[in-house]
Amino acid sequence: MMKKRMVWLITGINRRMMKLLIALALIAYVASVWGTYANMRSLHENGELKIEKKIEEVIAPLREKIRDLEVSFTQKYPPVKFLSEKDRKRILITGGAGFVGSHLADKLMMDGHEVTVVDNFFTGRKRNVEHWIGHENFELINHDVVEPLYIEVDQIYHLASPASPPNYMYNPIKTLKTNTIGTLNMLDPEVHPQSEDYWGHVNPIGPRACYDEGKRVAETMCYAYMKQEGVEVRVARIFNTFGPRMHMNDGRVVSNFILQALQGEALTVYGSGSQTRAFQYVSDLVNGLVALMNSNVSSPVNLGNPEEHTILEFAKLIKNLVGSRSQIQFLQEAQDDPQRRKPDIRKAKMLLGWDPVVPLEEGLNKTIHYFGRELEYQANNQYIPKPKPARIKKGRSRHNL
Repeated sequence: MMKKRMVWLITGINRRMMKLLIALALIAYVASVWGTYANMRSLHENGELKIEKKIEEVIAPLREKIRDLEVSFTQKYPPVKFLSEKDRKRILITGGAGFVGSHLADKLMMDGHEVTVVDNFFTGRKRNVEHWIGHENFELINHDVVEPLYIEVDQIYHLASPASPPNYMYNPIKTLKTNTIGTLNMLDPEVHPQSEDYWGHVNPIGPRACYDEGKRVAETMCYAYMKQEGVEVRVARIFNTFGPRMHMNDGRVVSNFILQALQGEALTVYGSGSQTRAFQYVSDLVNGLVALMNSNVSSPVNLGNPEEHTILEFAKLIKNLVGSRSQIQFLQEAQDDPQRRKPDIRKAKMLLGWDPVVPLEEGLNKTIHYFGRELEYQANNQYIPKPKPARIKKGRSRHNL
């Protein structure tokens, strides 16, 4: 009896063990199947990731090119004010790709006007206004103002004229033709300071005659049209101006001194250096031109900075601002070089409420920074410009400082 009970107990235990073993086997099987499925899924996902990675490697350069094209077609412009139709003017700037003209275009564009720049790129550069190309308010026309131009505008700023001696002496006939249709005038001084009623003292057969006499004729033509045809005229007499976008090799005193100082070359002073100039920063001039244009002043107005410096003082100032060890070299004085130049701007102050505000050193530091970047750019292209003095009879160096 006892033996039968023992057998039954063992048999019961064996059954439970069998059930447990079967259960474990089932769990193991399910786990095995799940593991195999998971592995297969992982392999599939890894395969997909590898395929996606390969596709990305192929597409990435194409996506980059598309992004570059989008950037090139989506031009970002400086901020522009919105003007109503009645306040927005259509304005033409001849010589608008030049030094002064391009800064004037910037101001008028940002003020919300429609601006058309006309330039034959003799001394102007497209890069000076390229940041506006494509804007709905801006148009650039490659045209020589000696030839007729038919365009309907509200205002004209006529700045088309080579202003540096090497440029206007390169083709004096062309310079004379350009200036005879101009509206600007800067006269060699005989009275000091020069007021608007000063008639000037010009050598009609000297190297500057094509520029000086052209400006004089330009004023005569403007006032003849005003009296005969009722054309509204504004005449600005611009004195020495400097700032970014000047040609570094245009032969003018500011660009020459900065370029020479940055490159460690001697600063060349013609004559004793005692002749004087009064320098204004370009933004002051632009503000003065706009104020004059929008006034009812039809008589000539001087726009310049009455702060007078000798050329030698100016050379030393630039040398110190650059931190250059360059020497100062004295050469033979240029022919017909004005000895004293300083504007009388009382008329501009009284009638326009205009006065230059940018300190000389502040403007020079901005210009030096601009020239420094230009030198870096040109050095990378294996070209470094040299100052280009006016075409004068060269003399020997007298002494150095």
